[in-house]
Amino acid sequence: MRKLLIVIDMQNDFIDGALGTAEAAAIVEAVKEKIRSYPAADVIATMDTHGENYMETQEGRYLPVPHCIRRTDGWQIRPDIAGLLAGAKIYEKPTFGSTALAADLQALAGQEEIELELIGLCTDICVVSNALLLKASMPEVKITVDAACCAGVTPEKHLAALETMRSCQIQVTGTEG
Repeated sequence: MRKLLIVIDMQNDFIDGALGTAEAAAIVEAVKEKIRSYPAADVIATMDTHGENYMETQEGRYLPVPHCIRRTDGWQIRPDIAGLLAGAKIYEKPTFGSTALAADLQALAGQEEIELELIGLCTDICVVSNALLLKASMPEVKITVDAACCAGVTPEKHLAALETMRSCQIQVTGTEG
């Protein structure tokens, strides 16, 4: 059984940039420790990626805070985490969940038995979206989210997202705040 780690959107704008929070900054060391616990070949990452026209998109109208604009500092994965992701496959995604990631992992699951563990930001948006997309694509694959390596937009939304994932048969481990 191969266990893969999916590191969701550990980008500057979500940690200490445009949409940063103290909770996001607080998980950085735990995220680094988790990445180090996996073989480099078994770590995958995602990057929230928007264009200059972000404010004209549906997301931009609902969340009018420009963030993760391609090639800006805020779009970059935090440097100390990026160094740990050298060689990792990184999926740029223009929305909350990555359909390309789900398709690739579904194909891999057809070739070998896998388990998935998700960590990152934000629990109540991109982590839950990817977890549910992966679960819908691969209902028999065990999917785990480490709550100690995730942070939500608020602590309350973090806890609500964890409960939603539990309801959908995604295992939640780690401290829940």
